[in-house]
Amino acid sequence: MAGGGGGGSTPRSLQETPTWALATVCFIFIFLGILIEHLIHLIGHWLKKHKKTALFEAVEKLKSVLMLLGFMSLILAVTQRPISKICVPNKVAYSMLPCRRAPPTKTTKAYQHIWTTSQNSLPQVEFEGHQLPHERILAAAGGTSNSSDHCGSKGMTSFISQGGINQLNIFIFVLAVMQIVYSVATMALGRAKMRRWKNWEKETETVEYMAANDPERFRFTRQTTFGRRHMNACTETPTQLWLKCFFRQFFHSVAKVDYLTLRHGFISAHLSTSSTFNFRKYIQRSLEDDFKVVVGISPFMWFVVVIFLLVDVHGWNVYLWVSFLPLITVLTIGTKLEVIVARMAIRLQNQNTVIKGAPLVEPNDSLFWFHDPHFVLTLLHFTLFMNAFEFAFFIWVTLQFGFKSCYHERIEIIVIRVVLAVMVQILCSYITLPLYALVTQMGSRFKSAVLEEHTVHAIKQWHADVRKKRHKQRTSKSLNNDYSSTVRSISTNSTPDVSSHHRTLTLSDFSSHAGKEIVEEEPYQDQEIVSSDEERIVEVSVISHAQSNGDVQLQMPELVDTSEKRF
Repeated sequence: MAGGGGGGSTPRSLQETPTWALATVCFIFIFLGILIEHLIHLIGHWLKKHKKTALFEAVEKLKSVLMLLGFMSLILAVTQRPISKICVPNKVAYSMLPCRRAPPTKTTKAYQHIWTTSQNSLPQVEFEGHQLPHERILAAAGGTSNSSDHCGSKGMTSFISQGGINQLNIFIFVLAVMQIVYSVATMALGRAKMRRWKNWEKETETVEYMAANDPERFRFTRQTTFGRRHMNACTETPTQLWLKCFFRQFFHSVAKVDYLTLRHGFISAHLSTSSTFNFRKYIQRSLEDDFKVVVGISPFMWFVVVIFLLVDVHGWNVYLWVSFLPLITVLTIGTKLEVIVARMAIRLQNQNTVIKGAPLVEPNDSLFWFHDPHFVLTLLHFTLFMNAFEFAFFIWVTLQFGFKSCYHERIEIIVIRVVLAVMVQILCSYITLPLYALVTQMGSRFKSAVLEEHTVHAIKQWHADVRKKRHKQRTSKSLNNDYSSTVRSISTNSTPDVSSHHRTLTLSDFSSHAGKEIVEEEPYQDQEIVSSDEERIVEVSVISHAQSNGDVQLQMPELVDTSEKRF
């Protein structure tokens, strides 16, 4: 409407704004910005103080996401006027609209004819109950902008209005905030569910547990608690196995016997027979490393946002079908993780009918999709993002356009989307995340979180010191070679007595140099390279992240006796 839906006036610029209003708004924004920055700094300082390195890196990832949002907001704010002056034909402008277009009336048709034929700006006229044909239903009320005058005088429509760019800016901000909040909430609720694992871990230190898992005790595989849980008639075919695991994830998804059996298999495969290893703390550190990935938004996910905005056409109901995608993904991940545990039990039965001691499962990458346990984290990250997108879009539409907007035409669709989002939140927090934390440790390689943070730091520092020492040795060796070549050239020119060069001094030599200071020159290389120890470190190689999934490989130092190589 030219004059606004309620007869509003033209927006004022800063030239017509009181200084007290400008200063107040500026002060509030500066104060909030400094407050948020200080809170993030305090959180990072607290995490570093308590040696939560993985969570500290997650906070750094959060800061990078916020910085990206700041740049995107700045670019949109600077370019909104030039973008709004881009004109497109009306036929293209009214295609693929997210809301139903209002049918033109005789009054609006007449006004459109006058608008396209007139070269001068029209006076502000208010049409009660109607909108101008070049405005959409979603357009905000207010006066005609310069971009509308610019494109309207050409019989065209603005590519996107300044108001639309501001609304898009708000949506991007809400989406990023919801992704962070949703990831933090999911991780917090999931870890709360895993608190009971602490009691299970303490039970492994009791005499009762050691007696029940006596290594000299023989049992049939099917008679063990782990065997009775997973070995039955419902696992004979793959279809029966998947159906059984699909329903099992809703009832005792992580049982006590599963936790203890997988713990025993992990320790036996990677840590020999160490019974003092705290498997629960290892899982907790591993989750903290994974949280660094989950809290961010990858470029691929931003591309998915663009695709969803493109296909949000009225009548397609794309967002209704998209809301089912996170639910399907979460249920598929949970079923697959349950199938992995069941297949480890079936392999155990096929290998040994009678077992000695506790059931010993074998971790293997072949149990996972594409032989990669890290792929499960990728799917989980995408699921969290999709659900956060659902929440963010619902909140943004409600705040910007209200409940009576065209996005909320059908109440039943709104109810279905909200219910599905809540279901995904519960399933992901209380079922899928605990399963993921336990089962993904059953890969062929262990993660770097298997070592305590202070141990990893000590090994890395040791590695850095050895590399620095070896670099100094190479430098000194090159200098010694240059020195030797220089001495050799000088000796060739002056033809000294070679027989007395670097030889052992005799009694006659001491007599001939009576009263003089005798200094025997030793090779510079021996002073630098040969140490007083009998052994020296030749090579130390620590690769903290050999694979993209955080696996660690340690190559222990090689000890070489150098006593026979000294001069």
